[in-house]
Amino acid sequence: MGEDMWLKIGSALLLGAMLAMIWPRARLMMQEGRKGSGTEWKAALIPLLLVIGFVILLILSL
Repeated sequence: MGEDMWLKIGSALLLGAMLAMIWPRARLMMQEGRKGSGTEWKAALIPLLLVIGFVILLILSL
């Protein structure tokens, strides 16, 4: 195995450790956090759609 393979293995181990440490806190936040209203979701969705449209426009203009 080359150095590149050891780098991939190390990265995968660190990613797995990070997910194992974050998962319990994320699950707690999902259970106990407040739910967004319909207007809040729309307010978040509009800028996201604008960014996606802009990226598609940039890709198509190449």
